[in-house]
Amino acid sequence: MMRRREFITLVGGAVGAAWPLAARAQQKPVIGFLRSTSENDSPSLVTAFRQGLKEVGYIDGDNVTIEFRWADNQPSRLPSLAAELVARNVAVIVGNSEAAVAARAAATTVPMVFATGADPIKLGLVSSLRRPEGNVTGVVFFSDVLGAKRLDLLRQLLAKSTTIAMLINLNDTERRDVQAVAQAIGQQLIIYNAGRDRDIADAFAEFVRRGAGALLVGAGSFLFSNREQIVAMAARHALPALYTQRETVVTGGLMSYGPSNIDAYRQVGIYAGRILKGEKPADLPVIQSTKFEFVINLKTAKTLGIEFHPQLLATADEVIE
Repeated sequence: MMRRREFITLVGGAVGAAWPLAARAQQKPVIGFLRSTSENDSPSLVTAFRQGLKEVGYIDGDNVTIEFRWADNQPSRLPSLAAELVARNVAVIVGNSEAAVAARAAATTVPMVFATGADPIKLGLVSSLRRPEGNVTGVVFFSDVLGAKRLDLLRQLLAKSTTIAMLINLNDTERRDVQAVAQAIGQQLIIYNAGRDRDIADAFAEFVRRGAGALLVGAGSFLFSNREQIVAMAARHALPALYTQRETVVTGGLMSYGPSNIDAYRQVGIYAGRILKGEKPADLPVIQSTKFEFVINLKTAKTLGIEFHPQLLATADEVIE
């Protein structure tokens, strides 16, 4: 028969062995990952983010936990989703520009790392790129200031008389830049602002009605998350289109020119890991991404009856056949 003292010792030992395990589980930091888009739109970005974390020693499910929140292209949901993460006592929140704005409104002390193609100073996220101050830093790729370059690339495929349509989502910087260039060179331009899913079909109806011969698709998470619908409608109406991100060309778009979102989210992962190690956002300058990609889909080009000049093909970073 086991003596009472032995039983207490064994139980005490079991509790003592279990306690460090529970403590370690509680000590595992939690990262909040918040985006305005849907989960289905972002697998490559999540993979890149995890890769960045891994580069500084953090593996999801091992020594860190990632809590995901998705607004499914409903910006009104972002404040409540951000509040959920704050209540979860996350160690850091990461997300795109809309998500970061909502998260900063929800908490002024939780460290945050953003990835945005817009100007984070104008968004009110940081006061300076070199010295962010406060609790926010991130990666900026200034996607919306590349509109003029994209317009030039698209024009290289077209007759000078071709009217070009432009699909944007509440991006005044991009609109102004492209309009200014178009006016200077005498390019006919039709601009349509899409903010809801149903706006995309209306936009294409307007482009066809007004005789557009090509399409320039703007930057931003809304248009990126609706890339499959946009690519399908461009194909249906035989409109050569230029997009901002490689993922859209992989989906079947004709070509893209813009920053690498994947590389940006890898850098966000690195910054999040550095913050977990004790660095402060105010001491981490906003990274200005300089990796840009020009991608061409030759299969789509063949379907549209388009032949790329060898010199233009030679400048592409990737050609999908």
